[in-house]
Amino acid sequence: MLNYLLVSCFLLPFLFIFFKSKSNTKSSPKSYPIIGDYFIIKANRHRRTEWTTDLIRNSPTSTNVIRRPYDHDHVLTGNPAVVEHILKTNFPNYQKGIPGHNVLFDFLGDGIFNVDGDQWKSQRQLYSHVFSTKSLRYFVEHVVDTELNERLIPMLATAAANDTVLDLQDILQRFAVDSICKIAFDYDPASLIPSLPPTKFAVAFDDALRITLMRFFTVKPMWKIKRFLNIGSEKQLKEAKSEIREFTKKIQSKKPSSDNLLARLISSGHSTEGFVTDVLINLIFAGRDTTPAALTWFFWLVSKNPGVESEVVKEINKKSDSPSYDEVKEMVYTHASLCESMRLYPPVPVVNRTAMADDILPDGTIVKKGMTVGYHPYAMGRMEKLWGPDSKEFRPERWLEKDEKTGNVSFKDRDQYTYSVFQAGPRICMGKDMSFSQMKKVAAGVLRRFKVVPVMDDEPSLITTITSKMRGGLPVKIKERK
Repeated sequence: MLNYLLVSCFLLPFLFIFFKSKSNTKSSPKSYPIIGDYFIIKANRHRRTEWTTDLIRNSPTSTNVIRRPYDHDHVLTGNPAVVEHILKTNFPNYQKGIPGHNVLFDFLGDGIFNVDGDQWKSQRQLYSHVFSTKSLRYFVEHVVDTELNERLIPMLATAAANDTVLDLQDILQRFAVDSICKIAFDYDPASLIPSLPPTKFAVAFDDALRITLMRFFTVKPMWKIKRFLNIGSEKQLKEAKSEIREFTKKIQSKKPSSDNLLARLISSGHSTEGFVTDVLINLIFAGRDTTPAALTWFFWLVSKNPGVESEVVKEINKKSDSPSYDEVKEMVYTHASLCESMRLYPPVPVVNRTAMADDILPDGTIVKKGMTVGYHPYAMGRMEKLWGPDSKEFRPERWLEKDEKTGNVSFKDRDQYTYSVFQAGPRICMGKDMSFSQMKKVAAGVLRRFKVVPVMDDEPSLITTITSKMRGGLPVKIKERK
């Protein structure tokens, strides 16, 4: 029976490849009946983000349709008008949807990043406490400050003294895990300690991210068959899921304080182990993978642009040795540099939704119910029509404006549909201010004292995963700043 199914799924469609291929636009890949764009999707499986960026940049409408084999078409856009339509104007029509929920469920469960409607609204309300101004101030001045001065800075000082190479991406992820677990759950995983012990949790989390994403680009019946048979990547995902949930059990076994997210979950009646686990995993995902990804690319870009580094350090040196929450908010040039870094390397390069009903996008693209419709922050950050001829350059000044009368320089924001790094509309990221506060605090602590020197000259490449991680990490040497 299984052999017959495999033949039906894979051999039969190849009879159609002799048919004339079709393509909607000059920028679209060649499509074939039944299997769609299978060949070009497979050929670009290791550089999916870059490939789809080229498709969008070469499209007259900045929107492209990819024909997925045995599945609905996938619409990807870098058009701000379409992004606004998806995230705001017709928001109810573009949801996670059942297909997307099913793909992500084994990893994210029914957490906030994988649900719609009332489930999403109720969790958003629960999360609001973590991101209040009071919590942000405490996070910056106590949690991040302690992790920075008692763990990160001493570790970097030792590396500088011994001229050793560190993987900064790994270091920043450990820093983030400790920080988010402390503020949200009053739990210290102690990931960032001198011995840098390999953690099963970190490996499992990376595996779960990678395998879950691959489901989106795998012929739908295959990953479900592999899951049913418990073989290959699906067996690996099951093992990773078990390891991640063991980690969350340690958090839940500790009696929570009366003023954190875990305590509020329990007191609100959301005390089932499965739901609490889903909430924990989703929040750890947000804190562990997005902010560290942004910081990793920031340190690499700053190291390659001495003029920018000089300006950032100059601003940092005007603040106290351990900047307060208010001082961190005033770091305008550093803020602009982080925005510019995330323009080029957004923490989440592509965000997808499912169409709940037929629709026509503002650029004329026809959408059918069940189709995946995504917007592409990575591609948008590289489009000349949005950012000018220097769109590929790292230039923080594009985010600044000077008052001719006073000479003061202030931050100049962009509309959230052109710069969609933190999403927009009803689902705009609740953790935006917390992310910026943490990143500026870390940048100030590190760059005040050290120079970060990458040991490779070539531009790092992206791993094909949900977040913009560097393939192979970011190996660096740390030098004491004179």
